[in-house]
Amino acid sequence: MKKVSFSLFVAAVLWFVMFSPWTSASVNFWQVMSVSAATLIALALFFGNDWKQQFRFNGRAFGIGIGSAAILWVVFYFGDLISSYLFDFARPQIDNVYGMKSGENLSLLSILLFLLIAPAEEIFWRGYIQRSLSARFGKNTGLILATTAYTLVHIWSFNFMLIMSALVVGFAWGWLYKKEANLITLILSHAIWDVTIFILLPTSNV
Repeated sequence: MKKVSFSLFVAAVLWFVMFSPWTSASVNFWQVMSVSAATLIALALFFGNDWKQQFRFNGRAFGIGIGSAAILWVVFYFGDLISSYLFDFARPQIDNVYGMKSGENLSLLSILLFLLIAPAEEIFWRGYIQRSLSARFGKNTGLILATTAYTLVHIWSFNFMLIMSALVVGFAWGWLYKKEANLITLILSHAIWDVTIFILLPTSNV
């Protein structure tokens, strides 16, 4: 567990730099996110093993990946509407997240999200962290621990809506990984959802 603990510590530091109010204003979020994604992949590949069996290209992987991304978009669309109606702080916090793309090249962001950031997060958080924790503590506990860790690294943002979003998608993709154990499914779901919710069909006009 020392390797897993070290990897989680590195992820927490990277997310602190990206999101914390003490550091985020001094860095370019997308540059740090790209470096973080590359770092996560390197850690996962260096410490993990048996990667070949986690990448299975088949119709089921593509179907579930695309379908789960669509379901998550619907969940977030209605979740946005309901939370904005119930809580005064929800809309400003959601708009703050979307504000991170302000002034950026949306085509480049789409490529980064689809080809680097989403694959890196799934390879690290599900393919390495959840898989390692599940092997040690069992699949259910591994799912809970990995989801908790994925949620907690977002706490540096002090953005309740972002933290809850991380909890929802973290559990959804963690559960999907527990059932399918196929990173192709997870990467497709994460990548398609990222680009759709953030670029193509955002729930905010910011």
